[in-house]
Amino acid sequence: MKKLFIIGGMGAGKSTARKALTDQGLEYIDLDKVGHDIHSWETVKEELVETFGEDILDENGAVNRGALAKKAFVSPAETRKLNRITMPRIEEAYTDRLAELEAEGCEAVVVEYSVFKNRSTSLAYSADVVIGVLAPLDMRIERAVSAGWDEDDVRRRIALQITDAERIDASDVVFNNDSTPEELRNEVLAWWNDYKTQL
Repeated sequence: MKKLFIIGGMGAGKSTARKALTDQGLEYIDLDKVGHDIHSWETVKEELVETFGEDILDENGAVNRGALAKKAFVSPAETRKLNRITMPRIEEAYTDRLAELEAEGCEAVVVEYSVFKNRSTSLAYSADVVIGVLAPLDMRIERAVSAGWDEDDVRRRIALQITDAERIDASDVVFNNDSTPEELRNEVLAWWNDYKTQL
């Protein structure tokens, strides 16, 4: 089963690229969603409260991701504390899902990976293809803000991510999403139609 990883900064257009592929019938795993899902695991919740305090929980006792983000993304040291709790669980849930898809006879799976750092020390070590989606910074900020994000929050998150130069270096194929979603979609589909002939 081929694993196609899509990487890119906030607002770059990863979801548009992923949708182009899933519309062709490919399965996909959104690692952000996997990360959100594990917050409901009791062991994870307990460790998060122990590390970041009771006030990261909402009135129903669930993890309030916004409150957690305000504490976990203030510094690299705090982000590392969060990653130590969540990353092994994310890997566990991701590996289980891969095994399920493989057992179903799935030919290829698209993996959307927003916190990608490099290929060797991340879940992308097993990637068959890393697809980089890039866009100019001002365009990315504008897109994220129009999707409902706070601009200061967007800038802070982008500052914590790797650079586009590092993404280009790690990618097998790169798409510049500085035009319309339709144009990106067409470019991704042209690449996929060529790639799948090698499967």
